[in-house]
Amino acid sequence: MISAAMLLAWVIALALVAYVLTAGADFGAGLWDLLAIGPRAQRQRTAIEHAIAPIWEANHIWMILVVVLAFTGFPEAFALVCIALHIPISLALVGIVLRGAAFSFRSYGVRSEVARSRWGHVFAWASLITPVCLGLVIAGMSSGAIVQDGGVMRSGYFAGWTSAFAVLTGAFVLAIFALLAAVYLTLDVSDDAELQADFRRRALVCELVAGLLAATVAWRASVDAPLLLHGLLHGPWSIAVQLLTMLAALATIFALIRDRFVIARITVAAQIALVVLGWALAMDGHLVLDAIPIERAGARPGVIGPVLWVLAAGGLVLLPALWWLMRVFKQRASSADL
Repeated sequence: MISAAMLLAWVIALALVAYVLTAGADFGAGLWDLLAIGPRAQRQRTAIEHAIAPIWEANHIWMILVVVLAFTGFPEAFALVCIALHIPISLALVGIVLRGAAFSFRSYGVRSEVARSRWGHVFAWASLITPVCLGLVIAGMSSGAIVQDGGVMRSGYFAGWTSAFAVLTGAFVLAIFALLAAVYLTLDVSDDAELQADFRRRALVCELVAGLLAATVAWRASVDAPLLLHGLLHGPWSIAVQLLTMLAALATIFALIRDRFVIARITVAAQIALVVLGWALAMDGHLVLDAIPIERAGARPGVIGPVLWVLAAGGLVLLPALWWLMRVFKQRASSADL
């Protein structure tokens, strides 16, 4: 029977999936804002702004949930991660703040086109840098290079996240965020055939880039993160998850080629969710690979039990409310464009 600690860890994994599928796509949209070129560049930026504007603040609720559950349920692991990886975590936090502030100033706070352009560049570059930093954090947790002894970090402040594996993981995270954004935007610009074709091409390119980076990350993991690679290849669910991920990617490509954008949105979400869940499975019951197993991460049954009950009760109220918020504001954004 699954323990309460393991159940809480899977709740955190599912919240991380939700964050990637929502806020991750927003980060990817910022990259496309940066790369908007040609005669339709301004139309592309306007479409991106309209797609993000209604609900981008709400998407960060999932990262807040991940952080709160981690330090509540697994304080020792949370402390180790925040100390060992405080440099990329701090850079990611700065990027999130700059990105949000810049988007608000560009969208609502300034009238001058020059000022809007400057804030637009801050927004776009922060959207590029932040996913890479998040990838560095994930790589550091997965590398097996972080060492602790008696609750004290012994491996230094650069272990795990400065390797070639970590840099490639950061690039891979950026690629899948850009993929999500491009696929989502094909539906958001359904009334503009030219923009739809632009984002479809970008989505197809991102699928290719993400596939190549995934293979390169796996290759480099054999040197920098062998325990993670072993989990990816030899875990009890590994082959099934890898096959399902590949099938979802192929289904996304086929749907995009056939202009089935609703299907593409579903299959790409499934693809990226499987990537995140596959990583969680490959961690083999650890929050920091080879350093802190979930069952010895400071979890206390007297804390985790009530937390799980509160999550269940709160979810019954908050999840429908969040769904309704997104539905209402997305509809208002669509109506405002008409």
